[in-house]
Amino acid sequence: MVDVTLVRYSFEGEKFEIMVKPDPALDYKLGKKKDLSAVLVSDEIYTDSGKGTRPSSDKLLKAFKTEDLTEIAQIILEKGDLNLTTDQRRKMIEEKKKQIVNFIAKTYVDPKTHLPHPPLRIEQAMKDGKISIDPQKSVDEQALGIVEKLRSIIALKSENLKLEITIPAQYASQSYAVLKSVGSLGSEQWQTNGSLKAILEIPAAARPNVIDRLGSITKGSATVEVMK
Repeated sequence: MVDVTLVRYSFEGEKFEIMVKPDPALDYKLGKKKDLSAVLVSDEIYTDSGKGTRPSSDKLLKAFKTEDLTEIAQIILEKGDLNLTTDQRRKMIEEKKKQIVNFIAKTYVDPKTHLPHPPLRIEQAMKDGKISIDPQKSVDEQALGIVEKLRSIIALKSENLKLEITIPAQYASQSYAVLKSVGSLGSEQWQTNGSLKAILEIPAAARPNVIDRLGSITKGSATVEVMK
């Protein structure tokens, strides 16, 4: 017998439910599984699965802008609340905490050093501040509120840096793709010898990662200077 749980979603007072397999559904919510067919017990949409009641086509169109049951099930699974077991809830909270810590470490710095706080320090501050994490909400939905609570425990500042970067010709093409992916290029000048000079704006906390990546690609031959 297949284990079954529910994902519930509400829209303007209307409630919708789908029946899913517990562990595959959790993996899907955590971004570890993309195959919707392996998650759904069926593609039926209910207003009350216990009673077997289904919504009208008008209600589906109003809430989801489509009558395609697979598309609707995907929306419910992504946006709705999964009925979690105790172990699943613990697992999901731990995963969401890692994502939030990673977000804070990449986005905020210690204003005294202009360097990111180590993840362990952020985790300890969250523990000291008794920060609660909602496993069903995205990082974007709760990270800013968590940061405000953490400010009384550790200093956090969001700031950007402009870096003046010079890449030797033999590494310029590969490095250029990295620069585009990690920040905003304010200017780029390709020299006659094939080298690249660029101004890159990034979150201050990302500086160590950018330097490490460029150092790895260019074997330490790139120059990176913080612009005043």
